[in-house]
Amino acid sequence: MIRVLGIDPGSQRTGVGVIDVADDGRCRFVHAQALVLLQADSFAERLGLLCEGLEALLDAWRPQEVAIETVFMDKSATSALKLGHARGAALATVVRRRLPVSEYAPRVIKQSLVGRGAADKPQVQHMVRLLLNLPDAKLQADAADALAVALTHAHMSATARRTGASVAALRRR
Repeated sequence: MIRVLGIDPGSQRTGVGVIDVADDGRCRFVHAQALVLLQADSFAERLGLLCEGLEALLDAWRPQEVAIETVFMDKSATSALKLGHARGAALATVVRRRLPVSEYAPRVIKQSLVGRGAADKPQVQHMVRLLLNLPDAKLQADAADALAVALTHAHMSATARRTGASVAALRRR
């Protein structure tokens, strides 16, 4: 059994999701939440809250692997830069724990879960609930996205084990 932490980085809210992955590839929900960073007075303090929240999560759930979403350039350059800072803070926090990190583009995550890279958020959230056998209750969007990242990593890792390919090679396809 491997415990995977999925991270959907954000400068206002960072989604985190933890799943357990059995040797046969079956995934079990463990935990999900959004780290809300808006109570900070400055952007630098938001990054501090992000690091503190991740540290507490790492201590509580003890994941063995981490998967994180890459930066998606959808809005302004300023938004992308802030997202990059949040992503960097998250990466630095988990790398300091010497945890292996895999990175996945949004299109790869959607393709992995829904079957097409242009899937919309409700489709991804539906598949997350279905794959983890979660009730139909509304799943917080950032937390659902983080679980989607973790599930993608679980699926890619299982495929890599079956085929002998590396996860990095599968991401390039």
